[in-house]
This record gives sequence, structure tokens and C-alpha cells, in this order.
Amino acid sequence: MKIWFDISNSPHVLMFHHLIEDLEKDGHEIIITSRPLANTVALLDQRKLNHTIVGEHYGKNFYKKVFGYPIRVWQLYKFLRHNKPDLAVSQSSFHSPVAAWLLGIPSIYTNDNEHALGNLPAFYLATQILIPENLPIDKISKKGISRKKIEQYPGVKEGIYLWHKEQVRPSLKDAGTKAQIFIRPEPLTAQYYTAKQNFLDETIATLQHTYDITILARDKTQLDYYRQEKFAHTHVPEKPMDFEFIRSNCTLFIGAGGSMTRELAILGVPTISVYQDDLLEVDKFLISENVMFYEPNLTAEITETYLANKDTRALNNSIMDKGKQAYQLLKQKIQAYDQKDAAVKVV
Repeated sequence: MKIWFDISNSPHVLMFHHLIEDLEKDGHEIIITSRPLANTVALLDQRKLNHTIVGEHYGKNFYKKVFGYPIRVWQLYKFLRHNKPDLAVSQSSFHSPVAAWLLGIPSIYTNDNEHALGNLPAFYLATQILIPENLPIDKISKKGISRKKIEQYPGVKEGIYLWHKEQVRPSLKDAGTKAQIFIRPEPLTAQYYTAKQNFLDETIATLQHTYDITILARDKTQLDYYRQEKFAHTHVPEKPMDFEFIRSNCTLFIGAGGSMTRELAILGVPTISVYQDDLLEVDKFLISENVMFYEPNLTAEITETYLANKDTRALNNSIMDKGKQAYQLLKQKIQAYDQKDAAVKVV
């Protein structure tokens, strides 16, 4: 079976990498399209995943996004029509189910962001929709989407691709070493994000004199911003850092939104979410489970207090166990289409 993955944002690389390898081992042919958003292309290249860049990202401007949406859908259609896949699979790629519909092929669409308006056409045209168990189906179906094609998977999205990793809680008090704090700024170009920008400036400027601070910029705009003189004592890598390196060396992770915050939290790394907009249901779940701490008004003082008190919470193994179940469910859903094709050929 020929399976098309549209990987249109940085988190999707980690999400689908292991699954793509598994499917290729099973004999399936994989087609990957990408989009130059955030660190997506660099991460795909880093993991040696063959892909074709299709279209561009139109930035934060709402009207440019609206204008650019059908353009990329059409570009995907033109690219794929002569090498037509049997199935489309994507996470939060608003373009994929629409392009699949134009191609006349089924699509599996997974999503955990109930606030993104771009979901609507994808929800309407996707063949199957998978959402996390903590996102109520009613929040999707009330928009006119058929409940019959919506299914909840166990746990959270991040568990789908992290379940096979060992949870290790780093020490908050390593004698003679500085705490290493990694900070992921806000998703400033995301359509769903309408809150404050650069709100951590004062906190970072203060902490940089006491701790090793690494800022994981999302794009060139943030890269240039955090290279100002006032952040001279922070580290701002030009290329995306290896996830395993971050995980192994991170004493504390501060995330202003996005998958990386949840990824490190469920792996046991002490994590503070400072997200400024309406929280997603998945974030509310992780906060309620005491997997990550939520403090939208984070200061240097609050950070230092957090670091000074050793984190003794038990690791939440249930999220990883559910992640394995969710991974198996997604893979089964994909493989079922191969069986459907075989059944049609027999008939």
C-alpha cells in the first residue's frame, strides 16, 4: 500500500518517524510531503526522512493564511495525482484531508487542538478522525461533523510516539553544576494563538545570570529576537537541537505552548507551562494529573522556588501505557485500508 504523510509542522516529525519506519518494514511505500514551517524541514533532514517540500507557510496574517490555504491544497493535489497514494495520514495538517478528497482517496486525520479554525474543512472531509480521550467528542461533533467517523484514542497524542522511551526524572540539585533550563517560546505564527508575545523577557533576563539558559526558537524571527544584547548570556542555537539531548540534559523545561512542552512533561522532565491563550483539553488533563505545572505569570522568583524544591512526584506510567495502545490503534487503522483493498481485488 502507498501511504502519504503530510508533515506540516515540527512536532509531526517526531510523531510519525517511528510509525513510518514500522510501516516501511511491513512493506508499505511511504510518500512524505512537508512545509517550511518552524523547524519541520531541518528535523526531517536530521532524521534522514525523504520528503518533498510542497508550498510555503503564510505567516501570522489571517488573510494571507486564507489566501494560501487553497493554494497549498492544489499544490499537493498536483504533486500527488500522477503518483497517487492509497491513503493519506496526517496530524493537524489542515490541507491533507482536503487534498485526499480531491484525489479520491481515504484519509485518517488526528488532532488534539479544538481551537484551530483550520480543522473545520479537514474534519468535514476526513474519512476517519482520531482525537485523544480527554477531548470530548461533542466539542468536535457540535460543529456539524459526523460522530460516526470520530474515535477517541487512549491517553494523549504525545504518548503515541513516546511510549517506548524510558521515563527518567533528572535531579533538580546536582552538586556543583548549574541547572540547565530550556525554554520554548510561544507559537507566534499559529492561527489559534492570539495572546501575548515576548512575555518572558524579564524572567529570562534575570535567570540567565544564575542558570544555563537555552532558548529553542521556533523560526528566524524568534532566533533574531533572542540574539539581542539583553539576552547575551543565553544560548540560542541556530539549528534544532536533538530531542534526546534536550531530554537528557534538561533540569527544567519552560514551554509557552506546543507539543514539546507535553512531550518532556510526560517523560518525567520537570516542566512549567506558561501558555497565554485558552488551554487545550489535553493540557488541562496533564495539569490535573500533576504531570506538569501551569504558571502563566512566571517570574524568576517563582522559577527559583520551583527549582529549590526537589520534585518528588511519582511518574505517571499510565500515560505511557495508553500511548502504546494508541500507537497500535493508529497502526491498525492504517493497515485496515490495505485489507480493504485486498478484499476489493478478491471480489
